[in-house]
Amino acid sequence: MEVPVSAGPSTNGALRHVLGHLLTPLLMCVGMGLAYLGAFHAPAPHDLRVDVVGSGPSAQVLAQTLQDKGAGALDVRTVADRETAVASLREQGSFGAYIPGQKPELLIASGSSDTSAMAVEKVFTKVAAAQDAPLKVTDVAPVASGDPTGQGIFFLLVALSIGSYASVAVIGGAGAVLPMRIRALLAAAMSLVVSLIGTLFAGPVFHLVDQGLGGVWAMSWLYAAGILLVGVGLHTFLRRWTTLGVMVLFVMLNFTSSGGIYRPELQPGFFGALHAFWNGAGFVEGVRSHVYFGGHALGGHVLVLALWFLAGAALVVTAGAVEARRSSAEKAEGKAEEKAGAAEDSEEEMAEAVAV
Repeated sequence: MEVPVSAGPSTNGALRHVLGHLLTPLLMCVGMGLAYLGAFHAPAPHDLRVDVVGSGPSAQVLAQTLQDKGAGALDVRTVADRETAVASLREQGSFGAYIPGQKPELLIASGSSDTSAMAVEKVFTKVAAAQDAPLKVTDVAPVASGDPTGQGIFFLLVALSIGSYASVAVIGGAGAVLPMRIRALLAAAMSLVVSLIGTLFAGPVFHLVDQGLGGVWAMSWLYAAGILLVGVGLHTFLRRWTTLGVMVLFVMLNFTSSGGIYRPELQPGFFGALHAFWNGAGFVEGVRSHVYFGGHALGGHVLVLALWFLAGAALVVTAGAVEARRSSAEKAEGKAEEKAGAAEDSEEEMAEAVAV
């Protein structure tokens, strides 16, 4: 009669293995909740720059009144004339300009941020209503007709990011046995494919932008290549934690600080600080600058993307060197074991010969 073999130990080991891996999605859940709810759950303006057009006492009084009532929500200044106000909006130096009078007018630039423009419009609609005057709203930098909410660039960022960090998981997992140079080439190839797909979405498919599509593609490629190179380089060090690490960098901290939904002036300070140098913000603001603002300050945004790309390249080179050292150490260890085994075999043969 056969005695059944207990499956207890193997089952317990498998259960511990599964529970260990379930830690990753739990950390993702906590991280996504903290990041998204922290960034988006209660948008409120702080230091939102707006202008009051005029140089007389009434303009000064209105500006000071708004500044005081805002209690830090607004940064109100006066400008001499309409042309100066328009120039400031088109250089993203302000988010609204109010021209008081019997027929008040509000100048906005929705291409800079539709949600910021809405916040400004809400403030000055109340100001005009207090004067019993209808408010005329003029958009000096409108968004493309295919992107009426102004958030299409953000969702393009999401598509590029998912294509890039999902490729990291495949290259790092299925391609782990390949030499680093081949993995780096695969990363470069995938970044090209992902950027071309994103450009098709932005242009011919959804018409998110109506000009400058070549520049949008160039920034898409630089953005995607940066993510792929950073991810491939990190895999050497993080191994199974790579997916979580890449999601922290390029989803949790990236989407929330990009300014695609709310600019830093409507978010907590932490995300506003990240906005200054994170790659998603570099992409979103770079595309906005290129498409809607004649390339104003574009160089700084491209520099951010380029620095992330260079950081990824440096990580890949470092990871390749580390893997080469690991491989050399493993080969040396293998040779040492072979020599030790050969020595043991020789000793056994000598012992048998003496015994004979």
